[in-house]
Amino acid sequence: MKTRKYLLPAAMAGVLAMSLSACGGGGGGGTASGGGDAAANLDGRGPITYVQGKDNSNVVRPLVDKWNAAHPDQKVTFKEQSDAADQQHDDLVQHFQGKDANYDVVDVDVIWTAEFAAKGWLQPLKDKTTFDTSAMLPATVKTATYGGTLYAAPQTSDGGILYYRKDLVPTPPKTFDEMMSMCSIAKQNNIGCYAGQFQKYEGLTVNAAEAINSFGGKIVDDSGKAAVNSAEAKAGLGKLVEAFKNGNIPQEAITYKEEDSRTAFQDGKLLFLRNWPYVFNIASKTDGSSKVADKFGIAPLPGKSGPGASSLGGHNLAMSVYSKNKATSLDFMKFMTSEETEKFYATQGSLAPVLGALYTDPSLTSKLAYLPVLKTSIENAVPRPVTPFYPAVTKAVEDNAYAALKGEKTVDQAVADMQSAIEAAK
Repeated sequence: MKTRKYLLPAAMAGVLAMSLSACGGGGGGGTASGGGDAAANLDGRGPITYVQGKDNSNVVRPLVDKWNAAHPDQKVTFKEQSDAADQQHDDLVQHFQGKDANYDVVDVDVIWTAEFAAKGWLQPLKDKTTFDTSAMLPATVKTATYGGTLYAAPQTSDGGILYYRKDLVPTPPKTFDEMMSMCSIAKQNNIGCYAGQFQKYEGLTVNAAEAINSFGGKIVDDSGKAAVNSAEAKAGLGKLVEAFKNGNIPQEAITYKEEDSRTAFQDGKLLFLRNWPYVFNIASKTDGSSKVADKFGIAPLPGKSGPGASSLGGHNLAMSVYSKNKATSLDFMKFMTSEETEKFYATQGSLAPVLGALYTDPSLTSKLAYLPVLKTSIENAVPRPVTPFYPAVTKAVEDNAYAALKGEKTVDQAVADMQSAIEAAK
């Protein structure tokens, strides 16, 4: 999803978030159940401010202009943050703590929703602020839900897909073991077999979570408690460790982030790549920048016995409990997630829609050939751990998965240490 893929450097945000948590409740005047500030200004109408990270896809300004032309008495001012996810997160935290009424509608990474909702900063979308999600992909709605209450509106989504060399592998693998059995083809062609994103950062949490979830494990349970120390989680992480050990994942992949791995595949150095849909258009370029432009196909991520469980990326729209004009804020959120707007995101910004029907809409699939595969990915996707302690949870996963891939810990020890670190985060 271009530059809005998902939160990348979470470590600094994690330190801040945990410090705030340790101070007790985050200072929000609202409550997770909807009292306090959440009960105020429900009928308020007037000018509002929309806050989002850098609009690299140039989709926000045209939409705000369109809204303002139709709502001269309820104009929206667009406040554009930096393009760094940790800075966006910290900016929102600071303004929520200051009870800033000028941050009416905010764009949140899917992994921030639970943290902000737990602190009482997000308006529950129920009763007078009810938001209809019935046409949206269920997995995207889960990312906007905390404690059984909807706190945000899914805006854009994203899921991992498998890129494969169709000139060497006519039929893509359906399972991880099948993919590994094809690595002899990579050796015959003197290229690496498989890579994802394995550097120690948020991308490793994504890849490790996909392996764990695809083999039936969980990182946290539905109540947010650590649940990773299981045979299923060990089996999933163990597949990646084994592939590193036997060379099916090339050693240099331990340094790969999204762009490193995309470049390796695009240069013809990999048989299989796990990455996001944004790679499709770049790798398809016929200007000579891609050596695989007409040689690759796409498929759902391979799992244990069928499609794997992708980690879910994307962004949600949320309303601040401190907004003075909540009726206008709600209408703007509906406008920014309407069918027409979702089509605009897809065609103008290559941003994956949250409305299920659009994945089979001929007007979109003719331009974005990866949409049917991406729908399968999102339908099988599992949100990253939904917990207000996400920064600490992802650090526990990154640190221990990385140690296992490097051979510094056994899989059993890495998973046991993940469990302990997540339990200690509360």
